[in-house]
Amino acid sequence: MKIKEYRSEFIQELTPIFDAGEAESFFYLILEEKHQLKRVDLALHPDLSFSEEEIASWNAILEQLKLEIPVQYLLGKTSFYGLDFEVNENVLIPRPETEELVEWIILNQQTNKSKNQPKILDIGTGSGCIAISLAKNIPNAQVYAIDVSEKALATAQKNAKINTVDVTFLNQNILETEDLGQQFDIIVSNPPYVRNLEKQEIKKNVLDNEPHLALFVEDNDALIFYRKIAELAQKNLTINGQLYFEINQYLGKEMIELLEEMGFKNIELRKDIYGNDRMIFGKRAD
Repeated sequence: MKIKEYRSEFIQELTPIFDAGEAESFFYLILEEKHQLKRVDLALHPDLSFSEEEIASWNAILEQLKLEIPVQYLLGKTSFYGLDFEVNENVLIPRPETEELVEWIILNQQTNKSKNQPKILDIGTGSGCIAISLAKNIPNAQVYAIDVSEKALATAQKNAKINTVDVTFLNQNILETEDLGQQFDIIVSNPPYVRNLEKQEIKKNVLDNEPHLALFVEDNDALIFYRKIAELAQKNLTINGQLYFEINQYLGKEMIELLEEMGFKNIELRKDIYGNDRMIFGKRAD
């Protein structure tokens, strides 16, 4: 069967569940991963075909997509900030919003030349996407990363090797940590922040497949991780050290109040590409 003919069938099979644009994006992601072919290759070579064996393999993937298993898990990889990352059921799939957080840190570091060898800590690293992207893009940075999940850390360590960066990974429950034991110039975290009351807003493919440990917090204490990390930052950030968070879009005001109450200065709340309150920054006071 010609690939372009199979593409039409593939998209048609998925459109009851996904919109046509998303279904088409799945097709080209899989095509590039499995066959090293891109959209332009099909345009230039419209007679390219799949063998029966290849069609059987594609159909197996198609059935899993119909169950709304994320395509990134099916391929075992994703792209983040221009880098390749292995992903599996033990880690969240990195989001574009988190790329914006990484970009913010890198740009601030480029304009702040006072620290030529910044010491950076990523709390709740998951796949390692934040820590590894910072290590790759901030020259001479010393990067550390913490996660409570040993399985997530195993994935993050593989990703550090894939991207040829040196990151020190630590298995640690941040809620049970009283002191980080050393000083950092930058602390960043994308902790669990989705309240149970917001579960109905989460897509089925996320809710059924991605690790709830990394997603959800109790409704009655949604800022538990932020409060704890900010307390540690008070002790373990250098003077004028920088604290960055990815946050729940509905709790921007509460996050500003939390950081103000804890004595942070130069607090800035930013929206993501979708117009939602998503990132916050503060400096440790003198």
